[in-house]
Amino acid sequence: MRRPKQPISVRAYTRMAAAAAAVAATLLATAASAADLKVTVTIKPVHALVTQVMEGVGVPTLLVQGAASPHTYALKPSDARALNHADVFFRVSETIEPFTRKIVAALPDTVRTVTLAETPGLAVLDVRTGQTFEVHDHVDKDGHANEDGHGHEDGHDHDHGHSHEHGDHDHGHEVRDGHVWLDPENARKMVAEIARVLSEASPPDAPAFAANAARADAALVALQAEIARDLAPLRGKPFVVFHDAFQYFERRFGLEAVGSITVSPEAQPSAKRLTEIRHKLAALSASCVFSEPQAQAKLVAAVIEGTSARAGTLDPEGALIAPGPDAYATLLRNLAGGLKACLAQSS
Repeated sequence: MRRPKQPISVRAYTRMAAAAAAVAATLLATAASAADLKVTVTIKPVHALVTQVMEGVGVPTLLVQGAASPHTYALKPSDARALNHADVFFRVSETIEPFTRKIVAALPDTVRTVTLAETPGLAVLDVRTGQTFEVHDHVDKDGHANEDGHGHEDGHDHDHGHSHEHGDHDHGHEVRDGHVWLDPENARKMVAEIARVLSEASPPDAPAFAANAARADAALVALQAEIARDLAPLRGKPFVVFHDAFQYFERRFGLEAVGSITVSPEAQPSAKRLTEIRHKLAALSASCVFSEPQAQAKLVAAVIEGTSARAGTLDPEGALIAPGPDAYATLLRNLAGGLKACLAQSS
């Protein structure tokens, strides 16, 4: 004979209701953490890496849109609002994004600024100097490159291509090459750092960030192997770049530019500088001179006039690439394709 069910006491019912409410609150908090996590990123290559790590959790905001350059970018009011309400702000460095210098100092304490050039273990190269590379002058307090000639003009290399692990260099001395993202090994370290920072910002989403970072890392390994195969035949073929932004990519894949025209895409080289490079093209045996999307093509045309060198285009920041998770791989493949299209024609 079945015993009749005992009625639930008020105390037991209260305990069950409280437990259910706690579970619901936890689920709501988890959902809120994902929905409320606000992340802002400066440039497309880094935005692509952050987007991959945040897949399924949220979408980061990109500041430098279209073909705009981070070197001369001016913050819009909508950008300022996004930054002030962000939980995490990712940038490369004050050197690459000088517009962030004053902004970061004025951000509320609720915004965590992450400078990815300071990622532990990142390989950081000195800028190249010498007779065929334009002098890299210091950056002034407002983040603008000086053209006052206070660089190395003795025609000798100074620590040419020397590599440093983060922590070995003086952040106040502007002699480091900031284009760290163009080495996929550096990108792998940045992905790990991005996942770590985001996991601290939203602990409930840490498993998703970790899984996404693992997939992104594997994709970077495969991308590096693919590009290494494509560029292997180009080793030993000299070329000149518009400005010296590509040495991380070159060093990773066994290539090396033999000179640059100017210090940055926004700085106009002097007529003397153009004449110097034109005269040295033959001596350098450089078969290609590469412009950039923001650069004036007529400057490269002036450099190669009267020589056998060909013109090409390389884009270090993704000016012509649509933003999104695939932008980083597209950027590196485009660099490889641009080098191959021009250098493969040389003997």
